[in-house]
Amino acid sequence: MDDRTLAAEQAHLDDIYAQLVRLRDELTERLETTHRQAARDLIDMSEEVRQDFGGADEAMETLAAIETLNSVIDSYNQVHDFDIERLGRVAILLRQPYFAKVRLRMRPGRPARDVYIGAAGMTDDHHTPLVVDWRNPIAETYYNQEMGTTSYEVDGRLRTVELELRRQFDITRDHLNLYFDSDVAIEDSLLLSALSRHHSEKLQAITATIQREQNRVIRHRDVGALIVSGIAGSGKTSVLLQRIAFLLYRERKTLDASQVYLFTPNDVFRRYVDTVLPSLGESNPRTFTWRSFTAAQGLADHGEGRGTTADELGRLEAAVPSLELLPSDFREVKVADTVLLRTSSIQGAAEKYARFPVGPKFVALVKDELHGRLNRRIANLAHDEELQERMLALDVDEQMARFGEVISPNDEDELLSWAKRYAEGLYGGAHDEIERSGWLRIDRIGARILGTSNLNSVEWLYLHLLITGGGGRDARYVMVDEVQDYSAGQLMVLARYFSRAHFLLLGDEHQAIREGSASFDEIRRVFGESHGEVEECRLLTSYRSTPEVTALFWGLVEQDEHAAVSSVQRDGGRPRIIEVSSGDAGAYLAMLREILDEAGRCKGLCAVICADRARSRWLARQLKGVRPEGAPDGQRGGLRPRMGDAQPGSAVTLVDKGDALPAGGVVLMELSLAKGLEFDHVVVADAQAEVYPDTPLSRNRLYTALSRATHRVSVLSQGPLTPLLAATERC
Repeated sequence: MDDRTLAAEQAHLDDIYAQLVRLRDELTERLETTHRQAARDLIDMSEEVRQDFGGADEAMETLAAIETLNSVIDSYNQVHDFDIERLGRVAILLRQPYFAKVRLRMRPGRPARDVYIGAAGMTDDHHTPLVVDWRNPIAETYYNQEMGTTSYEVDGRLRTVELELRRQFDITRDHLNLYFDSDVAIEDSLLLSALSRHHSEKLQAITATIQREQNRVIRHRDVGALIVSGIAGSGKTSVLLQRIAFLLYRERKTLDASQVYLFTPNDVFRRYVDTVLPSLGESNPRTFTWRSFTAAQGLADHGEGRGTTADELGRLEAAVPSLELLPSDFREVKVADTVLLRTSSIQGAAEKYARFPVGPKFVALVKDELHGRLNRRIANLAHDEELQERMLALDVDEQMARFGEVISPNDEDELLSWAKRYAEGLYGGAHDEIERSGWLRIDRIGARILGTSNLNSVEWLYLHLLITGGGGRDARYVMVDEVQDYSAGQLMVLARYFSRAHFLLLGDEHQAIREGSASFDEIRRVFGESHGEVEECRLLTSYRSTPEVTALFWGLVEQDEHAAVSSVQRDGGRPRIIEVSSGDAGAYLAMLREILDEAGRCKGLCAVICADRARSRWLARQLKGVRPEGAPDGQRGGLRPRMGDAQPGSAVTLVDKGDALPAGGVVLMELSLAKGLEFDHVVVADAQAEVYPDTPLSRNRLYTALSRATHRVSVLSQGPLTPLLAATERC
């Protein structure tokens, strides 16, 4: 580093940081002042509003005064929201004002312009940019990694500029640790420094180190479905989250985080990523696993439906247009024990529109008819003397809760009016049941078509969508991580349920660890049929693992794929592969204790990964004293086995569904829960041939387990080592 340049950049940082501190203080003071002023104005104006509805003129004056008061409230809210949002961005920048600078010559013959890029954007009082948001179009010149002539897109127009300088910074608050100039980000010290850090219990944003191949995904134009195929450790999940942040920034006036759906492999993974977007000043999207998604549809007890093939769903699709509904296909509509619409009435409504084929139009017409019949039924119930007596028996608090006032009917007409409101409150929820098409027995219809006794979640959801339409009409973007673990049937459900959304599908075919998973060819076919335009990007650089670890897991892949793959991490230790006699459980456990004692004394997080839940539970039992701390045996969470006379560093936490990862130490978990996660050290504790035979599925499972490691791998087998690693040198 040049000392004069370092001093100049530190002086610039000092100036920017001082302006950020001033902005923070001004915004904080303004918020406090606004709150006080708003409180005073609202009190004063409320006192001036006299509610008078005695005549038309008086009522108009009252309504106008209320409208003026509401307008003042709205104005204060707008100012408050703007200042809060700006204060949030300032808070982000005070941690690190920026991470990069580009010098751009916008036009030939004109002076070059310095642009500083950070995790958020900020302007001064004169609207001059202090820091440009990394998602701003001009920041693409940094991520392009093209010195000289480069370009970026603004409002659909390509802007060509000259990149004269590409500088990166290591900054902590107002201190410039170092800077360096580079034209190829993959060689940057900033990236290597980030990769050398130990595992964190939470995934971190990669904003400062986004690479060119990753940037292509993040800033990709909207298409029906974008498939991202990436090797283990290529940053697929990080890219996914940065893509969400980019979309929320690009479409900040029209897109809300609630319109973005994220599907994750498990709840452990969901907890692992849940701070990334908030750290960028964005809200988390609506997040689901497949299980939680189906549970939200009321199908928690219907199973995952992984065995359902595309052909079976095709049978449902072919059968629905000519479907004839039977009396047994209808379900009465009721609230608690009160039947509001009998099956005969529902059948009658359906027969009224029998000239239409079964499908969304037919269902919409029947729904309208049923809503009308339900309204008439509720109106009739208002005449019921027992219901009226129950209403009149309500105490004052109950009356205020239901009506917002105390009821006092003066005559029969008023009594009936109150009773109607009461009945609507009691039974109005039945309208929701009509909207949900709860009056149709989807299970019976589907079972008759498929010749089965019941439907799984995939069959039920697909048939429900065929018959009723619906689905997630509010969704604009759907992101599916670890897409290779979904079946074709599950993806067909998602494609139809979110028919109006753009899909981002990320995965690695070599990490397909479950039977019945869809191939990437099947994924392309499913979304090609449902969404038309399908494009694909590949991520072929590993940023997670050392070259030694990468070589180990990539050695499990077909040889013709090796040439394109590279690793960025610095050299690490040689993987340890140890085989213990199958008949000597004591020697096996002693060796495992030795490995874990060493891991427990090292910095970072070590994961003992077992092939399945049963093996992880077996191993936990062997590691003596397994129990939840401060809880009786069998209670979930915080399991810490103590291994004989081992050192304190050997404490192990058994990770179950829904648990959060610790920042360090040793965890024990099944392979399915390790999906998408990374650890400083991975121990594959059951690498024997019987667990990982030479099959494509076992190859994928072993690849997945090994590729969770950033720096170290230990492989231990109780009995003959898996033939998948037979050619690997053993310790």
